[in-house]
Amino acid sequence: MDSNLVVRALSALAHESRLAIFRLLVIAGPTGMPAGEIAQKLGVSPSSLSFHLKDLSHAELVSARQDGRFVFYSANFDAMQGLIGFLTENCCDGDQCAVSVIPVCKPETSSKT
Repeated sequence: MDSNLVVRALSALAHESRLAIFRLLVIAGPTGMPAGEIAQKLGVSPSSLSFHLKDLSHAELVSARQDGRFVFYSANFDAMQGLIGFLTENCCDGDQCAVSVIPVCKPETSSKT
């Protein structure tokens, strides 16, 4: 993973609201969640949510897709695993260590609108 992208990702996650949004999207899995539901679950205003999603999107941690009149946001699991991999790349100075392998996230399910 490019170190500039790592810095953008860590910077994006270094805010309480953005971290909460990202964690919620990780829980939602690959199908994601509509913006309105994210705002409702976290008690964030739509304008504030839009600002935070833009930051997370710029860091390539979330992606958006249009589904009818709704915009669904989902976590970018490849970017998340790339970030974790970058942070643990030199773990234990290259020796075998106790760090466990990241579990595979929930499989994609059909979108419900």
